[in-house]
Amino acid sequence: MSRSTSLRSFAGGEFPGRPQPSRLAYRPAILDGTLADWPGVRPGLARRLKGFGLETVADLLEHYPRRYDDFRDRKPVSDLKVGEEATVRVLIDGLAEQPTRRRNFHLVKATVHDQSGTVQAVWFNQRYLLKVLRAGMVVSLRGTYKRSGGAPSFVVRTHEIVSEDAEGLHTEGIVPVYPASEGISTRALRGLLHDMRMVARSLPDVLSGGLRADEDLPTKSDAVLAMHAPRSPGEARAARARLVLEELLLMQVGLLLHKRLESETGLACVLEPPGDLSRRFLAALPFSLTGFQQQALSEIDADLCRRTPMRRLLQGDVGSGKTVVALHALMRTVECGHQGVLMAPTETLAEQHLETVAQLCGDLAGVELLTSRLTAAARRSALARVASGETTIVVGTHALLQKDVAFRDLSLVVVDEQHRFGVAQRDELVRRAAVGGRTPHTLYMTATPIPRTLALTFYGDLDVTVIEGLPEGRAPVTTRLIDESRREAGYDFVRKQLAKGRQAYVVCPLIEESETLDAASALAEAERLRAGPFAGQHVEVLTGQTRTAEREAIMAEFKSGAVAVLVATSVVEVGIDVPNATVMIVEGADRFGLAQLHQLRGRVGRGRHRSFCLFFAGVTAGRSDERLQALLDTNDGFVLADRDLEIRGEGQLFGARQSGLPDLKLARLTRDRDAVLRARGLARRILDDDPHLEAAWNAPLASAVREAFGDGFGWLLKA
Repeated sequence: MSRSTSLRSFAGGEFPGRPQPSRLAYRPAILDGTLADWPGVRPGLARRLKGFGLETVADLLEHYPRRYDDFRDRKPVSDLKVGEEATVRVLIDGLAEQPTRRRNFHLVKATVHDQSGTVQAVWFNQRYLLKVLRAGMVVSLRGTYKRSGGAPSFVVRTHEIVSEDAEGLHTEGIVPVYPASEGISTRALRGLLHDMRMVARSLPDVLSGGLRADEDLPTKSDAVLAMHAPRSPGEARAARARLVLEELLLMQVGLLLHKRLESETGLACVLEPPGDLSRRFLAALPFSLTGFQQQALSEIDADLCRRTPMRRLLQGDVGSGKTVVALHALMRTVECGHQGVLMAPTETLAEQHLETVAQLCGDLAGVELLTSRLTAAARRSALARVASGETTIVVGTHALLQKDVAFRDLSLVVVDEQHRFGVAQRDELVRRAAVGGRTPHTLYMTATPIPRTLALTFYGDLDVTVIEGLPEGRAPVTTRLIDESRREAGYDFVRKQLAKGRQAYVVCPLIEESETLDAASALAEAERLRAGPFAGQHVEVLTGQTRTAEREAIMAEFKSGAVAVLVATSVVEVGIDVPNATVMIVEGADRFGLAQLHQLRGRVGRGRHRSFCLFFAGVTAGRSDERLQALLDTNDGFVLADRDLEIRGEGQLFGARQSGLPDLKLARLTRDRDAVLRARGLARRILDDDPHLEAAWNAPLASAVREAFGDGFGWLLKA
């Protein structure tokens, strides 16, 4: 069996040359048993557990503590100190309710003792204890020793009935605290998991014995037991590290398997080294490339010279010069007699790209714009030129994905702002272009800087190129937060900039997920500004609903300087490049995400004049908003990306998570960066030694990867 067949079979969920068991061989059947069948779980509790997302034994075992209480400070009664919280193990001598003057306030008091002394234990508003506790019981009490009115007492925080020789589950030792709900208490979860110790002890290991020995890792069963019942904080930390590494390793093995599958089954067109056309393109640029841009060109050129289809993510901060790098790749395609596509998420950005391509490549290539706003006749004509090969570079939007779009010889697809496309959309153009056994090279671009750990997790099957810094001639952007009390001062500052001949953007706040309402808000704001703060200035409006011809006219006037103030929705987030625009006002800045605010800020500072970004926000929202503070602290998009990851978490950084991505029970990319890199290295080592996970010792790992990713790597095949 060939390597490609073997990998393809694995990706489809079938192991070559091996009988398929009816269930995963490494996973005991008890793990899939429902909690409703577990001894002691009554139907009502089972329903509440299911509603909380805990239906099977495996669900519960993987419901890990969010923190631990250290209750190891058990003391004799005689050693208690006033004001100190501690645990005592005592015998109940007597129990009674003490009357109080307050109608709804009840005190239950018990006289308790150990070998060192006697103390009075006190519970507030827990009358039910009169029916639960009785004289002669041994109890473990966690609480605080207090002295009130001269009489010492032990105010109980929590308690449990214990036997003489057993350690308390809720009041002694290292006590796990679980994510809980109104219907499911952490105490109930602690009791259930305590009863499942035998199941945890029998858990098989996904990682091979050799790998565990090399990496000095505990077994899976020891790690799970230590998570739920650690003997020390250090043991809990070591257990978490082991389980985090396993989670990330499964993901990295899946990503690398898919990457190898693509490299071994897809064949791309091999492009000749850069020739006269691409040299003329670079020579005609009105600026010099930065060192990072030149490095990006070299990496992409090397990819284009191989039979393996390029799958590269090009990321760089706003204004770092990614488009020029992508255009060079497209020129490489054209000079070798092939076609290239540049796909953008919005018509505004596509039109901006068309203008850039026409300006820098117009004399060197046949360029075409393909969007949904073309008339039927114009579309038919454009499609004919694309199909014949007369058009060598096609710039467009989702319209490129329609079935009537056909290429003569497409060998490169560039997807800009790739995270704004669904995974299926990103894959569709590449899949349809893969004809005759040939797959086009693919370059994904994003101006949303992605932390390295996140890139390795969400885009781990792609090679990554980073363009750092900004091209020469870009002015720094000064960011200010303006609350309502300073609004007029903010407008006065903008008027002074306009008096110097500069221009300004005003971005209206997001109303809701409605372009119509956002457009109406922008129109109303423009009228207000014309009549008030910017009276006498030429103010225009640009929204996602502005018709193409009108939008082109407005943008032409803005670029020429005839329009002083452009009021817009977030449609200007990407693609607009006017060097003379030096001020950006963002209304309702607290309604935008950090990455989007950074993108908006990137619309200014594109020339040699000092530029400014003013975030208008309410006092309470503005001063307390971590996102806004982060933007005030730095202009570095990669620093902001890390900060955004910490604030919002990896699952929300790009909106919805990629469908099918395995859940991370414990791993958090904000604090497990080193573990991501370690998992990546281990995954490479495992697959270098056993490319298809066919070795007997890797069978549990192969089964676990298949379970984590479902039948095949469906979401990865569209990544």
